[in-house]
Amino acid sequence: MDDLVSERYAEADENVHFTENLAETVIAEYSLPGQLVLDPFAGFGTTLVVAERMGRSGLGIELLPERAEMIRRRLDGAGEVIDGDAREVATLVARPVDLCLTSPPYMTLKNHPENPLNAYETLDGDYQTYLGELDRIFGQVAGLLRPWGHLVLNVGNMIDDGVATTLAWDVGAIVGRHLTFRQETFLCWDEQPEWLTGDYCLVFQKTG
Repeated sequence: MDDLVSERYAEADENVHFTENLAETVIAEYSLPGQLVLDPFAGFGTTLVVAERMGRSGLGIELLPERAEMIRRRLDGAGEVIDGDAREVATLVARPVDLCLTSPPYMTLKNHPENPLNAYETLDGDYQTYLGELDRIFGQVAGLLRPWGHLVLNVGNMIDDGVATTLAWDVGAIVGRHLTFRQETFLCWDEQPEWLTGDYCLVFQKTG
């Protein structure tokens, strides 16, 4: 957990477990210098910062204006951050994408009225609706990918108040409707957050 904490951006909260080391590994494996790396859930900008550092072009979408500005400060003039909603990614992104690396906002199966896709700021959350909207988003991302491009998701399974949410498997099944599933990697932390029962990188490819 010390490594996880040390890699977390200072303004990120304790629930953020997407690290620069993980981003570096994925970007090195599935993209080349000069290629475009997209994160439709830019968050604290980890994907974009690492992509630019590694000679790629980073492009992110962020719903919260203050978060988008924070990412721009981190990038210091490099990359591109679009203020917008990931649900409109096909409209917002005008270029073909070589790699999409992202971690979607999480939602539990029960007792989660806050809507992740509205930055948890509205109380109209519903797990099946949430999965349907992720289906829309990743369907659009699939359309943006170049042939043989990759989508890599960092997503986990959770437990809350004794109720398990198989988010990684549910999201994986959704993305598999649009892209070919290639690989899963189980991420082992020395001490992972108590609510996280399994953390995965799921790799998909556009084969047609």
